Amino acid sequence: MEGALESLRRDFAGLRSGRANAALLEPVRVEAYGGEVPLSQVSTIAVPEARMLTVQVWDRALAGVVEKAIRDAGLGLNPAGEGQTIRVPIPQLTEERRNELAKAAGRYSEGAKVAVRGVRRDGMDQTKGFEKKGDISQDDVKAWSDSIQKLTDQYVKKIDEMLADKEREIKQV
Repeated sequence: MEGALESLRRDFAGLRSGRANAALLEPVRVEAYGGEVPLSQVSTIAVPEARMLTVQVWDRALAGVVEKAIRDAGLGLNPAGEGQTIRVPIPQLTEERRNELAKAAGRYSEGAKVAVRGVRRDGMDQTKGFEKKGDISQDDVKAWSDSIQKLTDQYVKKIDEMLADKEREIKQV
C-alpha cells in the first residue's frame, strides 16, 4: 500500500501546477547511447527561478536530442537551447489546461486506490488460505480482515487528501 502512495507522489510531481518543478521532466526519455534513457541520466535539471527550468546536458552532442525530447514529451513546454544548457520556461496555465490536469490527477489517484484494493484482496485471500489450512481460527480471520480493511481505509483516505491538495495546487492561479 505504501508503494501505491509513493507511485502516486511521483505521478503528482510530474503534473504541472504552473510553478517550475524538476520532477516535471521525469517522464521525459531521450534517445541516447543506443537506447532510450531517462533525461536525468544524461543531464542535470535545476530550478533557477519560479517559472524556469534549466537542463545542463553533460554530452554536447545530445543537446539537440534532449531539446527535441522535451518538446515532444507532450508537456506543453517549449525549450530553448543555448549550447549545453537548455532553458525551459514554464508558461501560465489556461483554465482549460488546469481542468485537464485536475482530471489527470483524479485518474492517477483512482489508479492508486485500485492498487491499494488489490493489496487488500491479496491480504484477505492469504487470511482465508490460513483458515483453510487450519493455521488460524474463524475469529482470527475476522480480526485480521477487520485490520486489513481499516488499513485500506486509511490509505484510501490519504490518497483522497493528496488528490485534494494537488487539485488545490493546480487550480491556484
